[in-house]
Amino acid sequence: MTHKQILPGLLSGLAAASIWGGMYVVSKIVLDVIPPFTLLAMRLILGILSLGIVIALRPKANITSLQAWQIFLVGFVGYGVSLGFQFVGTKLSTASNGALVTSATPAFILIFAPFLLSEKTTTRRIIALIISTLGVVAVIDPRNAELSPALFWGNMSLLAAALTWALYSVLVRKVTQTADVVTSTAIMLAGGLPTSLLLSAWEIKTQGVGTITWGILGGILFLGIISTAIAMFLWNYAFAELPAAVASLTFFAQPVVGSLLGWIFLKETITPLFLIGGVLIAIGLVISSTG
Repeated sequence: MTHKQILPGLLSGLAAASIWGGMYVVSKIVLDVIPPFTLLAMRLILGILSLGIVIALRPKANITSLQAWQIFLVGFVGYGVSLGFQFVGTKLSTASNGALVTSATPAFILIFAPFLLSEKTTTRRIIALIISTLGVVAVIDPRNAELSPALFWGNMSLLAAALTWALYSVLVRKVTQTADVVTSTAIMLAGGLPTSLLLSAWEIKTQGVGTITWGILGGILFLGIISTAIAMFLWNYAFAELPAAVASLTFFAQPVVGSLLGWIFLKETITPLFLIGGVLIAIGLVISSTG
């Protein structure tokens, strides 16, 4: 692949991860009012509607019923299973543990890719992954992690989230080789609806929903349109265009952007370790994308 072919995919993956890195502040505010699976259901529905408008304005994509079912099941893995584990893990563990454990996602992608996509695991890609992983560990700072036995099941759920998101991402590349990415993304989002709607009904019955202000409504629209429709499309596009091992490293932009926004808006400190980590992540991306 040439640099001109690689660049759009890399920028898409980085943009998606950056959006997710910046959505935590919004999510935290909205989750004080709306339970997690209810919010997820809202995000998925808004995402489907947003992409549906784009699909309606474009030439019709030819997707067979078999392809549609395969894409739907891929979405179920990503949005029905992985995000479910992430919510449970975050609730039962800590945010620091969540950031640290889910940073293993690119490593899992590197494991799945040879089996599901027949992609070769080159020495260059392994070196790039190691350098970028060291970078993200520096950014997150594992000294903040808690390994208390009380958090065991939460940490296991976070590990399952990382594993299933890696599987989802590799499967995205597999199904989008012969299908339109925009249409595929909408179908994948629908794959998360069965579990999210079911759990949402239980949440509303047992917990209820708080007062929806204009600010909360704005947050829901941001999470549904920007963080779901646009970011999920960009992530899927990156995996459609790039080898999975290369696209996976863009995931590391997430904690970097999250930390930067925490510094800007929440007055959190930026340490020298963060700066070193950011440089290492960038070096890993360059090594991976030039091989």
